[in-house]
Amino acid sequence: MRRLIVVTGMVLLATACGGRKDTAAPLGSASLAFNHAKVPLGSPVELTYRFELAPGAQLGKDYWVMAHFLDANDELMWTDDHQPPVPPTQWKPGTPIEYKRTMFVPLYPYIGEATVTLGLYVPGTNERVPLSGDVVGQRSYRVAKIQLQPRTDNIFLAFLDGWHGPEVADKNQFVEWQWTRKDATLRFRNPKRNATFYLHYDGMPKMFASPQTATISIGDAVIDTFEVSTPVEQIRRISLKAAQFGNDDMVVVRISVDKTFVPAMVTPGGRDSRELGIRVYHAFVEPE
Repeated sequence: MRRLIVVTGMVLLATACGGRKDTAAPLGSASLAFNHAKVPLGSPVELTYRFELAPGAQLGKDYWVMAHFLDANDELMWTDDHQPPVPPTQWKPGTPIEYKRTMFVPLYPYIGEATVTLGLYVPGTNERVPLSGDVVGQRSYRVAKIQLQPRTDNIFLAFLDGWHGPEVADKNQFVEWQWTRKDATLRFRNPKRNATFYLHYDGMPKMFASPQTATISIGDAVIDTFEVSTPVEQIRRISLKAAQFGNDDMVVVRISVDKTFVPAMVTPGGRDSRELGIRVYHAFVEPE
């Protein structure tokens, strides 16, 4: 993933009035689709980005994608700016670029319709690519809407044993995580139907000579095993049948790692004596 930048008290620059009309010929088009029209705060949503160059067009720089989520007053709430998986210098007319990203909707204090604007830009500059579409301003274009709903519509997960306390990013109060110990457990009400279990995590593989192996289980049954081999945030999606949750009203999921580290033992002068496994940003159960 996929670090979302959440902005408070700031109006989107692209909505500013004034300036000369953009007369540059569009070099392509951009669109965005969601797998759900309505999404509760805190839940995952899949975004499908699509770009298509105009005939004869070519991009000479590896632009970033600018994706801004606005409230009903066109105020910027958060962004999903990112580098596309195929560098724009490799895009070709007649060959659309389409890819998916999964985003956990931030716990932003807003319920209602959100508008998404897209653009292509060079980070650290005002350089943006002219595109076709519903222009907001400064080469930012309205491409999609989504309805944000209360978090109460979600299945609540309780963090039981094996977790360290919640931590918050220094520059973004909406980014929160908890480190596991060697074993950590979660509990939630049995959905009693097929569902997807999401785990949004990262780790510190540089602390180990070989990658950690993480195992997720329900009771004695292993439902997923994977290696933690990159410090980049990842999202595991585990499809589960209703029978795998058992017959009890509550389900307990265990997250285990084969090895842990203690920061104070690997960092000179460090004081953090916690036993750390993997860092979990979100754990979520989405019934079908």
